[in-house]
Amino acid sequence: MANSSDYLNYSLKSRVLWLCCMVTLFSVTCTHKPADNGDYSDEFKVIFKNTEQLIFHNKINESMRYLDSAVATIPHPTINDRFRTYGLHYVATKRAKGDNVNGLLYADSMVQYAKKSVTTKQYSENFAEANFSKGDVLFDIKRYNDAYECFYQGYLVGKNYLNNDALSDYTYRMGMIMYKQGHYKLAVNYFKDSYKQSSSKQNFVAFYRRQEILDNIGLGYKKLNNPDSAMFYFTSAIEYIKAYGHNYPEKANFMDIGLGVVYGNMAEVLVKQGKHQQAIDLLKKSISINLRKGNDNIDAQLTEVKLGQLYLDNNQIDSLKSLLAVMRRQLDTLKNENAEADWNRLLANYYLKNKDFEKAVRYLQGYNIQKDSIDKKLLSLKESDVNQQLANYEQQHEINTLSNNNKLQKTYLYVAIICAVMLSVIISLIYRNWKRSRKAFFTVNNLNKQINEQNNVLEDTLTELNGHNREKDRIMRAVAHDLRNPLGGIASLTSSMMDDEYTDEQKELINLIKETSYNSLELINEILEATNNSNGKLNKEFVEINALLSNSVELLRFKAAEKNQKIVLELLDTPEELFISREKIWRVISNLISNATKFSPFGSVIYVTVIDNDNDVCVAVKDKGIGIPDNLKTQVFHMFTDAKRPGTAGEKSFGLGLSICKQIIEKHDGKIWFESTPGAGTTFYIQLQKQSTVV
Repeated sequence: MANSSDYLNYSLKSRVLWLCCMVTLFSVTCTHKPADNGDYSDEFKVIFKNTEQLIFHNKINESMRYLDSAVATIPHPTINDRFRTYGLHYVATKRAKGDNVNGLLYADSMVQYAKKSVTTKQYSENFAEANFSKGDVLFDIKRYNDAYECFYQGYLVGKNYLNNDALSDYTYRMGMIMYKQGHYKLAVNYFKDSYKQSSSKQNFVAFYRRQEILDNIGLGYKKLNNPDSAMFYFTSAIEYIKAYGHNYPEKANFMDIGLGVVYGNMAEVLVKQGKHQQAIDLLKKSISINLRKGNDNIDAQLTEVKLGQLYLDNNQIDSLKSLLAVMRRQLDTLKNENAEADWNRLLANYYLKNKDFEKAVRYLQGYNIQKDSIDKKLLSLKESDVNQQLANYEQQHEINTLSNNNKLQKTYLYVAIICAVMLSVIISLIYRNWKRSRKAFFTVNNLNKQINEQNNVLEDTLTELNGHNREKDRIMRAVAHDLRNPLGGIASLTSSMMDDEYTDEQKELINLIKETSYNSLELINEILEATNNSNGKLNKEFVEINALLSNSVELLRFKAAEKNQKIVLELLDTPEELFISREKIWRVISNLISNATKFSPFGSVIYVTVIDNDNDVCVAVKDKGIGIPDNLKTQVFHMFTDAKRPGTAGEKSFGLGLSICKQIIEKHDGKIWFESTPGAGTTFYIQLQKQSTVV
């Protein structure tokens, strides 16, 4: 990964990886088959090879002119020919030139041609690649919600078509986002998942991505102040490059780029360990590699910043001055906003050392201006809630799936009715013939008819009952879904009206409408969750309970901080994997912790504890809040219960959350219960069984 200790970015190495990815996808599908069977035409294979050579020699404009003119000569270009043509234009505009506007247009064209795929394999590869390409452009132009939706579409393709490469690309991007948002523990988990899912094929793309992920994991552990783990993964990345890099002799400079990046990151760990001279040697080695023409010059500049800081810390003022002079010449040629800011900071400190306070202040002001600009660009990313957006997309996907299933079931019902009518006609004809030919069987036929009629009545009754039950859930979901959009619009309109000039009384009424709309939206979401849980099938997998609890608590610490509350987490000494639905159990834990914050006073402490029993694992959420009165204890797990009370800060309660939790836990063959003393607090327990194998 080309970055400094604080910056993850798509630099030269990322652009190279994109190009190589397309090269590999092309080579994998290039077989001598008839046109339009999901492969490339023979003419395009030659064109692609020539275009690839021009791009690798950095002749971007010439390569695109050649590509367009050559493709125009193909008599019958295939879908893959068109898709890869737009893909190459995307690489040239977005990755090589940084042109996001045209990059987005080419990504849209890739999506359209991916939808025209003629084979399942072609669709699973092209549609995932197109959505990830489009998502990357949208992410760069800060349309984060749109980018997350594209990433989710790529994830669905990977999940539905068992495309592990697509899943690896998705978890890699989630890791990048979590890292940039400062959620380093989540980032490490995503990068580890991406490494497990990444292709084991012997090609350059898979090799280069895997060494990059190892480096990313090391960066995450460095941010978590875990130097031993960080050094382990940095060392693993270097060993991986040296072990397999010789398989790609034509790309030897890329091996040097990867090693140079890792050396720079390792040096930061050595600094924290007090091994300054070793760190200096590694930093110089990294800089000498990536300052070469065609290598990752951006990373070299960021590594020079690290070296300058080390010179400053060790009072090597002359070395610092020489380095800053070299950097100035580089920055005048190759712009780098992050390195420019740190150059001003280092120069300010240099003048402070020399007691030239006037110059020090001038460069420090320049640093502050540039740092504020960088921080503002990251602010909207840090404020975006990727997990909530992805949860919304998953919920919408489930609703669409249910809708399609209902249509399919209705079709089956029509077919069944037609078959029943035809069967009735056949039975009638048989009965008439029997009556004419053998009057002796009249009594027997009469009895059979009565039995058949009774069976039909029973079947119709059962069908009607089942239909009413399904219709009830469908209507509830449809009503809740249809109400959500207008209520969301009302909430948005009232929010915008608050900025207009109204009287205090009018603003109070507008605020009342807004709060009522948000409360209604929350109730609708609870109803949708309740109906989905009653009918939905669990997607179980082995989940490490410590990691699940840690992620849940980390995401809810911000909510607790609004009431100056603290969440204390006590995990198992030894990790334990449970065969559960990750999303559903996360929902239960989050609901219990949210309730604890809601009904606890400001400044209180909430304890989340996990206990390993012989045959099960028990999770306890304990608060010192208002407790549950005795007359309400039997009602808290009922849907639409009257046991609803406002939180300590007036938070709204709908009474559906604990009912949903009970449904989820019982579907896992587990138990949920609580112990509560009014005025002294409540402890909720969930018990989940251990399971060594998947049943």
